[in-house]
Amino acid sequence: MRPRCATHVYGRTREEAHAKLVQLQDRSARGIPRPDRAWRVGEYLDYWLTEVAKPAVRPTTYAKYEVMVRLYLRPALGHHRLDRLSVVAVQDYLNGRVRAGDSLAKVHVIRAVLAAALTRAMREDLVPRNVARLAVLPPAVAARQQPWSADEARRFLSRARSDPLYAAFVLMLVYGLRRGEVLGLAWSEVDFGNARLYIRQQLFRAGGLLQLGPVKTAAGRRELPLLGIARDALMAHSAMQVIGGPYSAWARRELVFTTGTGYPVEPRNLARSFHRIAKAEGLPPIRLHGLRHTTATLLKTLGVPARDAMGILGHSRVAVTLEIYTDADDPSRKEAIGRISRLLDRGDG
Repeated sequence: MRPRCATHVYGRTREEAHAKLVQLQDRSARGIPRPDRAWRVGEYLDYWLTEVAKPAVRPTTYAKYEVMVRLYLRPALGHHRLDRLSVVAVQDYLNGRVRAGDSLAKVHVIRAVLAAALTRAMREDLVPRNVARLAVLPPAVAARQQPWSADEARRFLSRARSDPLYAAFVLMLVYGLRRGEVLGLAWSEVDFGNARLYIRQQLFRAGGLLQLGPVKTAAGRRELPLLGIARDALMAHSAMQVIGGPYSAWARRELVFTTGTGYPVEPRNLARSFHRIAKAEGLPPIRLHGLRHTTATLLKTLGVPARDAMGILGHSRVAVTLEIYTDADDPSRKEAIGRISRLLDRGDG
């Protein structure tokens, strides 16, 4: 038979101590475990990273969590007792990050990681509320870049034609592939005979290492027709690709895009090549991910239904596609207003 453990409660008055004891007895009667020790925030964040987050999230997500904890949350808030962490302390810390010059987007991520950990702490009955969610921040407004027009996309591909990664840029513009999806593409997923392209895996960097893993969502696993410029670019790439390093593990994976020695292409190097080519052509600066937005905009311009665009782009929700479709650019607004003006002007003749 297990010995009973004495429970001690303290209060400034007898009534306060009695209220705490009644609360503990009530929690015990309902089968809710009580904290067995006083956790520090830093100690709990380490536990949460290792035991909760790491087994449950993608390696890239875990890497982001780990950086936020190691560089920001633990140094600033780690000394606080978990059950005494206050809204004021969290709010003051977040405000300080903004005053120090951090972007709102970054501070929102810091708060989101802390909130995720505290949500788990609430489930484990270690804290009564999630103070990170009670802290407030101005909304982080993402800076929007105007996607390229069809003419600008053609100019980019024309300039990129002699680049070893030309076929990768073609796939990104035709299908709106993500950077990790195009660099993780294997030849076994390219079916020239049936003119099909299968998106199944992605290349990503996590924990300082390049890794291959499944695409982010079930919607990301998609089968696409291999036609036109995309098929031609991949056939030409296949004809001139030389896999070096016969003992390279990456070469045995038969990735479509590799270095000259058969290793995967570093994602940052793909971005560097993109920016170098775009600058040489004098194109408006956009992020590499902007090619995906360009594809979505071109699909919209061509009148492709949002549901079909959703399947091509691999969005998990049509709302994501519609957000891009309804993000009208200036020419679209001009055309819309012109149509209204002409409609209303018909009766003045």
